[in-house]
Amino acid sequence: MTNPELALLMLGSFIFIILLGFPIAFTLMAMGVMFGYHAYYTPGQAFFDNRVFYLLSQNTFSIMNNDVLIAVPLFLFMGYMIERSNILDRLFHSLQVALKAIPGSMAVAALVTCALFATATGIVGAVVTLMGLLAFPAMLKAGYDQKLSSGVICAGGTLGILIPPSIMLIVYGATSAVSVVKLYAAAIIPGFLLAGLYVVYVITRVAFNPKLAPKLPRDETDIPWFKVVILLLQAFFPLAFLILSVLGAILFGLATPSEAAAIGALGAMLLAIVYRAFSWGRLKEAVFLTARTSAMVCWLFVGSWTFSSIFSYLGGETLIKSFVMAMELGPITFLLLSQLIIFLLGWPLEWSEIIIIFVPIFLPLLKHYDVDPLFFGILIALNLQTSFLSPPMAMSAYYLKGVAPPFVQLWTIFKGCFPFLGLVFVTMFLVYVFPQLVYWLPGVFYGN
Repeated sequence: MTNPELALLMLGSFIFIILLGFPIAFTLMAMGVMFGYHAYYTPGQAFFDNRVFYLLSQNTFSIMNNDVLIAVPLFLFMGYMIERSNILDRLFHSLQVALKAIPGSMAVAALVTCALFATATGIVGAVVTLMGLLAFPAMLKAGYDQKLSSGVICAGGTLGILIPPSIMLIVYGATSAVSVVKLYAAAIIPGFLLAGLYVVYVITRVAFNPKLAPKLPRDETDIPWFKVVILLLQAFFPLAFLILSVLGAILFGLATPSEAAAIGALGAMLLAIVYRAFSWGRLKEAVFLTARTSAMVCWLFVGSWTFSSIFSYLGGETLIKSFVMAMELGPITFLLLSQLIIFLLGWPLEWSEIIIIFVPIFLPLLKHYDVDPLFFGILIALNLQTSFLSPPMAMSAYYLKGVAPPFVQLWTIFKGCFPFLGLVFVTMFLVYVFPQLVYWLPGVFYGN
């Protein structure tokens, strides 16, 4: 039964209901079942004979049987175990001492720590919160500018959804049928380019205005070089080695993402044991958090696939495709329009809802505009950085405000995010202009 008007009503009702605060996964399922029951209804049939219930059960089985998604709970467990290994303070201190000669050394150390820790965990809220408790007060105590310090923590903490091994890229791969391995290879250069721009910005700004980040007292940084090496060996290199091992095993074809995630989870447990932070309570807590987050992702998939199936059956997907194609956009204009829509969706929605619900609406249009889903996915991963940094719903800012000293105002944190938000747009522009930033590494590892 084709009824595009009903499909648009379904989409509008969903957006209105989630803005009221209802759980997204169950709202998706409810909307899908309700409108699907009407779409599949045959006069005289028994209530549970409606095909929408078969669709819901089949979608649930398909999601739970999806091999790609096995990597999600394993990477989450790896992140939660690392988060509870008490290595963040050692990591920040060792980098701070090692980078003492660089302008704004504490801010640069915080950025590198955020990038490394965010890559290991992939959990934005946890990284921003922990760094807000550890590095943010230390920078303020050292006389660092509030806006600069806030921007560093908020921007650095979001890098984990872009730099592999990223949970977001796994979810996008499962949604778009793009190889997760190729997505990881494609995201490396843009991810580290963005992180590098953050570091260059901080160093350059502090070099021109040293008052933003005063140098630390000599007694705090005057440490012999061999002690610096020991600190790095104890804190930086073990975590870096674990991440590079997991990523290398995936990129070089030694293991699938799921197998590499299992190795990473085991490595995280060993790190916790080595740092004497392993306990039954922490293991139990990590397992509980992993199960809760994994269940959320899986039920989002079930709800979104049910919702999108009914939306397409009613003709909503065809209507949107026809509307966009009637605009006679070029490939670049289409990319700009789609990224603008995703940018705006990032205000009220989390990245998971955007990837699972709204990205599938754009996917059928990619072939018409000759846009590679791989390239499109990396642009989305970059774009979603903005959803954590752009007011009024900059979640990173709210995470930081929740643990910041009372005198730090939310608007101050927002203002600190603006320069880093601009650097995200600069990186997206560079990727638009130089697409080889995305394609070079996949070409090296896997050919064309």
